[in-house]
Amino acid sequence: MSDAHKAALAEGRVQGRAVRRYLEALEATRPRRGRKRTPESIRARLERIDGEAADANPLRRLQLTQERMDLEAELETTEDTVDLSEREAAFIDAAKGYGDRKGISYAAWREAGVSAATLKAAGISRAR
Repeated sequence: MSDAHKAALAEGRVQGRAVRRYLEALEATRPRRGRKRTPESIRARLERIDGEAADANPLRRLQLTQERMDLEAELETTEDTVDLSEREAAFIDAAKGYGDRKGISYAAWREAGVSAATLKAAGISRAR
């Protein structure tokens, strides 16, 4: 394998990683339906669960235990903030080459949640 081929493979891995990380961050920060839960509301529900579990029958206690575990996991993810600007900058550098190589259209990027402004900054246009 030539050095040029190795360099091309390495560049493809870097571009793919940047695109994947940005799309994952978009997915994680995408607005969800329904009322938003705040860390305070999650903590309040955890306190109520602890009070309810003391007097609950075994089946209800099992359900409350699972709800507590789910809420604790959700609380951890809400406290983890994603630096979208850093990932967006890496995406902008990598997206055009990655998209050209993989044949990804403007419409596919948009459907994946990438904004038109970000695609424009990356040099990806509607015309092919």
